[in-house]
Amino acid sequence: MRQLMTRDNSMSPRGLLSRRGMMRGSLVAAGSTVAASLALVEEAKAEADIPSWLRVPGEPVRSYGQPAETEADVKRAPIQIYKDLAPAYGFSGTPLQKLRGTITPNGLHFEVHHGGRPLLNPVEHRLIIHGLVNRQLKFDVATLERYPMVTGVHFIECAGNSFFNAIFDEPKQLGCDMLHGLVSNSEWTGVPLRILLEEAAIKPDARWVIAIGNDAPNLARSIPIEKAMGDAVLALYQNGERVRPEQGYPMRVVLPGYQGNMNIKWVTSLQVTSRPAYTKDESGEYTDILADGKVLDFAFTMGVKSVITHPSGTMSMSGPGVYEISGLAWSGLGKVARVEVSTDEGNSWSDADLQKPVLDKAMTRFAIEWKWDGKPTTLLSRAHDEAGYVQPTRTAWKKRYAPSNYNHYNAIQAWRISSDGAVTNAHT
Repeated sequence: MRQLMTRDNSMSPRGLLSRRGMMRGSLVAAGSTVAASLALVEEAKAEADIPSWLRVPGEPVRSYGQPAETEADVKRAPIQIYKDLAPAYGFSGTPLQKLRGTITPNGLHFEVHHGGRPLLNPVEHRLIIHGLVNRQLKFDVATLERYPMVTGVHFIECAGNSFFNAIFDEPKQLGCDMLHGLVSNSEWTGVPLRILLEEAAIKPDARWVIAIGNDAPNLARSIPIEKAMGDAVLALYQNGERVRPEQGYPMRVVLPGYQGNMNIKWVTSLQVTSRPAYTKDESGEYTDILADGKVLDFAFTMGVKSVITHPSGTMSMSGPGVYEISGLAWSGLGKVARVEVSTDEGNSWSDADLQKPVLDKAMTRFAIEWKWDGKPTTLLSRAHDEAGYVQPTRTAWKKRYAPSNYNHYNAIQAWRISSDGAVTNAHT
């Protein structure tokens, strides 16, 4: 991991530095070296060879921008646990450890496919609203484009995110993309479901909306009518461009704060009903199994969570000195209120700075400076949300839940730093 220049010697006993103190030190150092730096620049200009890219014209404009070739390793991490039995069933994790900011580029948004990515014809695709309505409606994409749209930044997280840490007592030595990459944060634009349901004139006994996808397994989930009439969106755009095929092109449901499996992609049917459908994915796989063997069904909301992305698993520190600890926090219950960081295995905690603006049901970037003394230690982050919930320890989480692939695992992530700078996954 890249080391920051030492800018100030004032620090807390845990090595966590004041941002204000560091900036003050930077200004003093900068003022004393300006003249010398200018002299060096002039000398370098006189001695340096003119680089090749300044001798000839560069590349022409192109119709769609691409990442630099030297960034080819910034890509999703494919996970196919049933590769031989069901090759179309799989995931790909967002490389959180290779990104900064909060917005996930469209090409790096995580994927989960239960039956592969359908190659549907967007011109022929239709969305039907039916069931307990006074007016059955059918929409194509062109018609939906005429409706008023809203835009919001929201995360989507698979209920099975972080399942390696939930299931295995021996920590898997993987990066953030494999351990926690089934979460992404995008700007979604589309038509509020409320507008479409109001136009269909839902009946008084309507309590649920069954959303069905136009993929091979026709993935279906039951959505409470309150959510459908609240902040639910029929998304047509992601980060300003059309929703991509792996994200549900030409339209998908976005339910801010709800588990990813409910955000039905390639949605083709919204059936208004008086009761839930109890589909396979809501009565089996996507239910929370408690430690006492009971099952908690319809646990839709994703809990408060954070993860340090820099430094994180498989990274390496470049020797003692000043570093920025940075990561992401989010909550399905609203805004992140606070993130604490510990650099001494949880014995003490300090508040990190939150990147503004802090948005509702969206990822928030947090950061704090730290001077590492080169000794082994463990880094932790603990998020709080505006609803008053606090990210639990792994021990506390396991007392409540049984290990499962879909159990909304949101326990504190621990990264162990060894004396040689290696960063590894750890359970505390």
